[in-house]
Amino acid sequence: MKKKSVVRKRKTSARPATRRKASVSKKPHAPLLAPVRGADRRTVGHVTLEVGRAGAARVKRMTYPPGYRWSKDMKAIVGTALCMHAHVGFLVQGEVHVEYADGCVVEFAAPQVVAIDPGHDAWVVGKQPVVLIEFDFESDTVRRLGMPDAHRHA
Repeated sequence: MKKKSVVRKRKTSARPATRRKASVSKKPHAPLLAPVRGADRRTVGHVTLEVGRAGAARVKRMTYPPGYRWSKDMKAIVGTALCMHAHVGFLVQGEVHVEYADGCVVEFAAPQVVAIDPGHDAWVVGKQPVVLIEFDFESDTVRRLGMPDAHRHA
């Protein structure tokens, strides 16, 4: 049996057809720095923190500007000689220099997994903001993540 060809007529409009240009944003889309939906956003000591809950943990995007140094920007706010918070996460952008009280130095450059013990000073290296995706359990981070309560050498 032979198939019949079907020819469909297109409706024509009185207006001539025109082509639309694709809309192009003049700003580059930067999802890495776009506001995080559903997160609480605040700025402390020049650091932009965006915090969301995930079960018993917090997931944070921390953005440190070029020139940031913990001892310069946070020490007076926190009231301790060194940062006593443990940091565990993924460095998405930038470079960080970490220095412990015993003189031990650790440097991280994106992309890299980060684990920083309590008792450190740290600063942004270079002219690019540092973006760190961090996971914590507030005051229980050290215990829950099995980290030392202070930097030590084995």
